[in-house]
Amino acid sequence: MSITEQSAGKPTVVLVHGAFAESASWNGVIAGLLGEGFPAVAVANPLRGVTSDSEYLRALLRDITGDIILVGHSYGGTIISGGGTDNPNVKALVFVGAFAPEAGETPGELAAKLPGSTLGETLTSVAVPGGGNDLYIMQGRYHAQFAADSSAEVADVMAVTQRPILESAFGEQSGEPAWKTVPSWFLFGAEDRNIPVATHRFMAERAGSKKTVELAGGSHTVGIPEAAKVVDLIREAAAAVA
Repeated sequence: MSITEQSAGKPTVVLVHGAFAESASWNGVIAGLLGEGFPAVAVANPLRGVTSDSEYLRALLRDITGDIILVGHSYGGTIISGGGTDNPNVKALVFVGAFAPEAGETPGELAAKLPGSTLGETLTSVAVPGGGNDLYIMQGRYHAQFAADSSAEVADVMAVTQRPILESAFGEQSGEPAWKTVPSWFLFGAEDRNIPVATHRFMAERAGSKKTVELAGGSHTVGIPEAAKVVDLIREAAAAVA
C-alpha cells in the first residue's frame, strides 16, 4: 500500500527539510500543493548523517507508488540528491535554498566554498549521549541568520521548534548524486546567510538546472514567505517530466 493516496496524472511531491527546521516549515508549500491535487509527504528528516538520512529517505520512497518529485531545503538538498538515486520513479529534483553536492563533497565544505556564510558564529551545541554534539542556532540569532524575510513572530516560533543536526553530518561526504541523472530545478534567496548566493549559482549551473529562480531579498528560508513561488516551480517541474 502506498504511503499517499494517488491522484490521476499527479506525481507525489516529497518534501525534505534541513537542519534547524522541521516538517512544518513546508506548511505553505503543502497547502498550495494539496490545493492543486498533488499528493505530498513532508519527511521528518532524522538529521543524523548524510548516509543514514539518505537511506531513510530511500526506504520511504519505496513505499510510494507512481512518479515522485523530490524537494529539499538546505541540508535536505544533500539528502534528496543522495536518497534519490536508483529509483526510476524519481522524475525531478527541486532544490530550495539547498545544497546539491558532488560525490565526495560535504555540506560544510560547500557552505565554506565561497565567502558569505555567517552560520558558524550563530551556533551552539549540546552533547549527545554516546558521543558527538547536536547543533542549534541560538534563538536570539535565528531571525537574522535563518529567516530574515519572515516576520519576527514567525521566526521566533521557528527558532523554538527547530530540530538540531548532529555536528558530524556537516562533515560527512556525499555519494554519487541524483542530479547527474535526474533533471533539477533551483530556487534560492539572494540574501541567504547560510549558503552564499554565489554557491547556489555555482551548484545550479553545475547540476544543469532546468530553471533557476533567484529571489531578491530572500533569506535561507525564502520558501516560507515565497511558498507560492516554490509551488510554481514544482508545478513547472511536474509538467516538464510528465
